[in-house]
Amino acid sequence: MDKEMSHEEILEKVCGILHEEFEIENEDLQPQAHLFEDLELDSLDAVDLIVALEKLFAFRAQEERAKELRTIEDIVHFILENQKMVKEQQGATQS
Repeated sequence: MDKEMSHEEILEKVCGILHEEFEIENEDLQPQAHLFEDLELDSLDAVDLIVALEKLFAFRAQEERAKELRTIEDIVHFILENQKMVKEQQGATQS
């Protein structure tokens, strides 16, 4: 991830993955949609989703934190947090 992305950009990309990889209809892709209950993903889908997110956003998800993700909005906040952490680490190594 070269440039920091906005909440809206991340949301769009996450919804794109869910639509393309899991054939979920766009109208079902709301920020508060629950991954398992509303979008009917299972545990294997969740692993595939994390792998797709790691590739797209170029980060490594911590398993414990990834297990806490329940909604699309949770994923967006997780990626925003990761961006901030990476930026802080880059700043620390440049000082």
